[in-house]
Amino acid sequence: MSSAPDWKHDLKASERYDNISKLKKYLSVGGLGGNTQKTAFEIEAEAYDSSSSRAAYDDLCNPTQPNDEAFLSTTSPSPKGPGITIGSYKDCHHISSGAVSQVYRCDTEETSYALKVITETHNMEPHSPAREIAILKKLSHPSIMSLIKTIHDEESRLVLVLPYMPYTLTDLLSKSSNGLSTRTTKMIFKQLLSGLAYLHAEQIIHRDISPSNILLPQDINGQIPVVITDLGTAWHPIISSSAEPSDQKCLEVGTTCYRCPETLFSNTAYTTSLDLWSTGVLLAECLRSPPNPLLESRRGDEDGNQLGLILSMFKTLGTPTAETWPEAMKWKTNPFQWWNIFPSKPWEELLPNAEEAGRDLVASLVVYESGNRMTADEALKHPFILE
Repeated sequence: MSSAPDWKHDLKASERYDNISKLKKYLSVGGLGGNTQKTAFEIEAEAYDSSSSRAAYDDLCNPTQPNDEAFLSTTSPSPKGPGITIGSYKDCHHISSGAVSQVYRCDTEETSYALKVITETHNMEPHSPAREIAILKKLSHPSIMSLIKTIHDEESRLVLVLPYMPYTLTDLLSKSSNGLSTRTTKMIFKQLLSGLAYLHAEQIIHRDISPSNILLPQDINGQIPVVITDLGTAWHPIISSSAEPSDQKCLEVGTTCYRCPETLFSNTAYTTSLDLWSTGVLLAECLRSPPNPLLESRRGDEDGNQLGLILSMFKTLGTPTAETWPEAMKWKTNPFQWWNIFPSKPWEELLPNAEEAGRDLVASLVVYESGNRMTADEALKHPFILE
């Protein structure tokens, strides 16, 4: 990792000028009087002189970045209009839909709940509400969604009663046009990795780490932690073993661009490292400005979505070889045929605004060979998380 002086040596004059221009625009839009050009130069110079890392410098030169925490601190608006009754819960308002469920928000005098109503009970593997409930009952960790209880509604549909949290990481990313602050990113991923380390210690694979499944509290600096939700497609070594033996796991798991390469090449014996690939791809997105996905993919229900994702992987990370992805040699469908040879893009190009420690952590997670990916426990000890 670069020492403090190294980041200044690597910082280009054009990048400093871009920051000055950005600061000048911010000052002008804010309606501040005086010489905005001079003030922008002074702010940038102070940031350059006082910062011990590139990340600290970038934060000081991006006055809009702290708005991610400001966005979370705003009160989540209460639903308007009359809601429906679900069991004993009245005035419930729809907030989201999934493949087998619909989620409603219910506010009471004491607290707010999320009611996950199971709407599809036919064979929807790997979605299994029964397995999700069984797994949730065995878990207890601050960063893993807890199950309060289950009920049945007036139509005898199964309902999971869960704690309500106002935001997802998707919400935050959509409001952060300049990217998340380094501080916020570290806080989110420290808790995300803590939850994954807990799951993986039990050999549970979440299988759908994506921004919509990361719930955020209203006060990210408070006592309520970031929470991993939706274990509807999770794999458990005992609970899932009859439907999915460990070497015959379902391949249709994950969300669009966060899907792991093993599942795209028919490796049904994948492990907990699958979640770390998705986490690395998600971290890369949070480190980009604006926070665009690292890889491109069509929606899961569109034709050619898997081929498009594979092509995006190879164009971005380089076409794998037998040397860089040896485990793939034994798969029925391996990635060493049919494809053009694309060189890998350097992480400095893919994540130009990230500090070196952040790029290093992403590079340690987004690795073709699953056995070479950093584990959740190891990632928690990485300098990017510890700093």
